[in-house]
Parts: sequence; structure tokens; C-alpha cells
Amino acid sequence: MLEASNLECVRGERRLFADVGFRLEGGEMLYVQGSNGSGKTSLLRMLCALTPAASGEIRWRGKPIGRLGEEFRSELCYLGHQNAIKEELTPLENLRSSAQLAQESLDPDAALDALELVGLRGREDLPCRYLSQGQKRRAALARLVNERRPLWVLDEPYVALDTAAVELVAGLIGAHLQRGGLAVLTTHQAVPIPAAAVRELWLGDDHAAPGGGRSRTC
Repeated sequence: MLEASNLECVRGERRLFADVGFRLEGGEMLYVQGSNGSGKTSLLRMLCALTPAASGEIRWRGKPIGRLGEEFRSELCYLGHQNAIKEELTPLENLRSSAQLAQESLDPDAALDALELVGLRGREDLPCRYLSQGQKRRAALARLVNERRPLWVLDEPYVALDTAAVELVAGLIGAHLQRGGLAVLTTHQAVPIPAAAVRELWLGDDHAAPGGGRSRTC
């Protein structure tokens, strides 16, 4: 279970949002929306314990994430707006390196199958600097194929992807939720994902007072 209460984000002298809260159980997804600059990425980084909140609290399984440390990080898969791949490494090397950093086992056959699924078979041994932006994004998203950590936090997972790849990623997220996982994501594309409940959270814009947020369940 992931729970946030009374979160506030301040950048410089500007308050991006305040009084933001939600609660997610297994199989549920939070869809974070808002205009550019409303604090969507900042909120996601707070949920990953990468950026401190000005005020408020985030709990995982009933405990503050700041006190859990590695115990929380070991249950978290974060994929940011940037691909976080090494340009000099191949998609296969990047995928296996990510698994190693997460202390997860990933044999070569499983890695190759994941790259084939995301459309990179035949390019698995090509350094990522030679890939297109869409192919680099696929290389980053290949992590999700064998990912079994319960909490996924995804910042614009569909960016630079074609329609088929968007549907594939949505299917991976849906399968994760059906296994009882949780997901938090931002996206400008409305893509249907099967989930026990989809909660929507708006930051700023017309759905809330400036600096605030509003949520609802679909």
C-alpha cells in the first residue's frame, strides 16, 4: 500500500502544489495529470524518495519511506522521463546492467526475449548511441518485461513510442496491476489500462486551486 498525505512542493519562491494526498492498494494505478510546470515529475520523485517534500508524508506498507531506506528502494521500479541508459553500452548490456543494479537475476535468454518483445531484436548488440530516440526509449522500457517489484513509478512512459509500442507498454502495466502491483504514472496520452481502480490526480490547472491538487477514482 502506498499512501501520501498533505504533500507540498516548493521550487524557489513558487509553490507548485500543496495538500496533495492519495492512497493506493494492490492492483490500483494513480494517473497524475497537470499542465507543464505543475509539479508532476517533482511528485513522482518525491514518491521515490529522490526529492524531499516541503511538507507532508509518504508511507509504504504503513511506514514512512524516509525510514525504510533500501527496504523501500528494493520494492520500487522508477523509470524517469530520461531513459537512464548508457549510450556506449548496447541494449542487451544496459538491460542486464539494470537488473544487476537492482540485484535481480536476468539470464541472457530472458534478456533477449525482452528486447525482442519491445522490437529491438537484431539491435541488441548495437551501442545505444546509434539508436533512434524511439529505440532508446524501447531499450529503457525493456526493463518492465521481467520486472516484478511491486511499485512502478513511470514518468511519461509512452514518449517517443509508436502506437504498437504504446499498446505493448500499456499491456505490461496492466499485467503488473493484475498481479497485484501498484503503478503511478504521468502521460499526455490517454491509454486504457486494466486495473482494479484508476485514480486520477490533477496538479494545478483548471481542476484545482493554484498550487493545489484534486483526485478522483474512475
